[in-house]
Amino acid sequence: MNKVILMGRLVRDPEVRYSQGDNATAVARYTLAVNRKFKKDGEPTADFIPCVVFGRSAEFTEKYFRKGMQVAISGRIQTGSYTNKDGQKVYTTEVVVEEQEFAESKAASQQNQNNASGSVPSSDGFMNIPDGIDEELPFN
Repeated sequence: MNKVILMGRLVRDPEVRYSQGDNATAVARYTLAVNRKFKKDGEPTADFIPCVVFGRSAEFTEKYFRKGMQVAISGRIQTGSYTNKDGQKVYTTEVVVEEQEFAESKAASQQNQNNASGSVPSSDGFMNIPDGIDEELPFN
């Protein structure tokens, strides 16, 4: 049996390409940062797992997945190899995703993306409001 279930955060926006020919198929690639249960010297550690998605799921990935989002996936491990331009054999391992879903709410995902982009709470416990917000504040 070859079955993998992972939950982690996207390291960067997915890369999506389309196959050539009459029936072009979407192929999405992304890397998941999956936390390890045990920490080395008190530092959090993660594994960076390359994933590939095909077809309609890849189109979904292109439309909705963004860097920092937490997602849960299931699929299978696939290994392979190729010879690079220097003539050396390179071995690959990736997860072929069969199912994928959001692992947190949209609001929590946006909050994590905002924190990653610098909108962190100040020392007084209040979050700094970034410039250019189009929404009206609930007070004058």
